[in-house]
Amino acid sequence: MASSKTELFDSRLNSTAVLFKALAHPARLAILHYLAETKVCITGDISDELPLSRTTVNQHLKELKNAGLIQGHVDGARVNYCLDPEKVRELGNLFQELFDLINLPGNYNCK
Repeated sequence: MASSKTELFDSRLNSTAVLFKALAHPARLAILHYLAETKVCITGDISDELPLSRTTVNQHLKELKNAGLIQGHVDGARVNYCLDPEKVRELGNLFQELFDLINLPGNYNCK
């Protein structure tokens, strides 16, 4: 049976990869943009705001929730969705660390 090589890397790299993978689809980015722009928790159907079916949007919401980037709280028959501010800050810090590392002077002298 084939095994994943993720166990060869430390937990920080694995958790970073999960977050970055959650961003690897334009629909999920659109959902994050929408939630960030509204600046409130959304109750109701986010699919009304996107050019995708409700089922597809729900699948993407599940991925974002599993990555911890959004929170979804059941309120009766509805779910309230909002960004998880702590996880979003963590994501920003991880991006900044990676960018700073990649952008070090001399990293592009492959001759």
